[in-house]
Amino acid sequence: MFTDERHEQIRQELANKGRVLAADLAGRFGVSEDTIRRDLRELAKAGECRRVYGGALAPAPDGGPLAARMREGRDAKARLGEVAAGLVGTAQTIFIDAGSTNVAIARALPIDRKFTVVTNSPAIVMALESHTNCTRVLLGGVFDPDKGACLGAQTLRDVQQVFADLLILGSCGLSPLGGVTAFDWDEAEIKRAMIRQSRQVILAATNEKLGTVAPFRVCEMSDVNQLVLEASASPADIRAVRETGTIVHQVAETTD
Repeated sequence: MFTDERHEQIRQELANKGRVLAADLAGRFGVSEDTIRRDLRELAKAGECRRVYGGALAPAPDGGPLAARMREGRDAKARLGEVAAGLVGTAQTIFIDAGSTNVAIARALPIDRKFTVVTNSPAIVMALESHTNCTRVLLGGVFDPDKGACLGAQTLRDVQQVFADLLILGSCGLSPLGGVTAFDWDEAEIKRAMIRQSRQVILAATNEKLGTVAPFRVCEMSDVNQLVLEASASPADIRAVRETGTIVHQVAETTD
């Protein structure tokens, strides 16, 4: 098999499954794992995958600025938000990370509950405008309009002053192999700090993020206590996530 043929088949498997394993590919193509690793390096250099230990994952989709992401998949994010909000329980102090899905979760939180939300996202604060029993704390720092979040040293210092019952985490990519990942170093650093300061972690993600990886690691999949996915999420991906110890919830099927 020629190199271009191997590359095309690897691309197809990444598109279908979101990941490839070097040992499996070597056996299938009858070549050495060194040859496959070279193939994966070339594909990664072209931006068609991201290498991880033992193989490669599909690159996480870059949805662009927050304003654009807020317009995409509104119904799916609203359904994820309702399920995730139902998992919050009796948490009194909640970190809510920046992100369009997390805005939907904030909107879905019970209006009659009394709790405190600490966030680095002005959009989260505005989403809680009607929650009159909620104390909203906006972390300081340098505001990044594309991320829709305050980031940097001041934000990190502010996060370290809070001990939260729960973190509602955002992600750019997530998979059992790559863990939770982000596109921006500063963004990943704030997420890691929030995890360290929280007793529990909930994450909700749309299908296009599942089985993908962005450049900067936030945490292992097992660091997420509960994950909320769409009804149509891949059963194989769900099984792989559950094997890490993370509890997976799915949105109920919708009927026309």
